[in-house]
Amino acid sequence: MMLKKWEDLPADMQTEEVRPYYDLLAKKKVSLFFKRLFDIAVSLVLMILLSPVFLILAIAIKMDSKGPVFYRQVRITQYGKPFRIHKFRSMVTGADKGSQVTVGGDSRITRVGKVVRNCRLDEIAQLLDVLRGTMTFVGVRPEVPKYVEHYTAEMKATFLLPAGVTNLTSIYYAGEAALLSAAADTDKVYIQEVLPQKMVYNLEGIKKFSFWGDIKLMFMTFFAVCGKKYEDSNVSKEGESAANVR
Repeated sequence: MMLKKWEDLPADMQTEEVRPYYDLLAKKKVSLFFKRLFDIAVSLVLMILLSPVFLILAIAIKMDSKGPVFYRQVRITQYGKPFRIHKFRSMVTGADKGSQVTVGGDSRITRVGKVVRNCRLDEIAQLLDVLRGTMTFVGVRPEVPKYVEHYTAEMKATFLLPAGVTNLTSIYYAGEAALLSAAADTDKVYIQEVLPQKMVYNLEGIKKFSFWGDIKLMFMTFFAVCGKKYEDSNVSKEGESAANVR
C-alpha cells in the first residue's frame, strides 16, 4: 500500500488540516507495505475457507426475495475515489432510494437480511473489495457521496488510506442506532450528529495507525461480534474539532 506524494494528492486534500495526518503516515511506509500484503494474503485465504458460506448465503438470499445476491452501492475510498462496494443484500431491492442509513426495525430489511445483519454476514462480501485494493481490513468505514459532501477539511484526512471493513468506530461507537431510531429526519441527524461523533474515532485511528495495531483491532472486532463489550478508555477528545460540520 503506497502513499502518494503530497503534491499528487487531490487538491481538496492538500490542506493544513490534512497535513499532520499525512506526515504521520509518511513515516510508516513499512507498516503500509505489510498492511497491503496482509490484506491480499488473508482476504484470499478467507474467501477460500468461506466459499461454502458464500454459496449458502447466495441461495438463501435468492430464495427469500427478488433481486441480486450482492448489494452494490457507490461509496468513497482512498483519495476520494468512488467505488461500488460488495455486501450481501439484506434489504428489498430499491431500498436505497430513500434514506441511506438504516435504523432498528427498518421495514426494508428482509427475513434473511435480519439474520445476515445480526451476524454481520453481509460484510464478508467485502473480502472481494479488500482483495481488489478498494478496501482494507482496518480503516474508516466508506460513506456514500451525499454524506462525504458534508466532510470538513480535517475529515478528508480519512481518505489518505483505503476505506475499511472495521475500525475504532465499529468497536467503540454505540450511539448511532439510538440517535437514528428516534430521529424524524435520519439523514439530517446522521450528518449533524452521528457523522461528527464517528469522525472523532476515525481521525484518532489515522493518528495511531500501525500494522500491529490493525491486527489487534481485527481480533477486537471478532470478539465484539461474539458479544464482548468494549469501553473506550484511550481515544482522546482532541479530535472533536471534527465534530463541527461546515
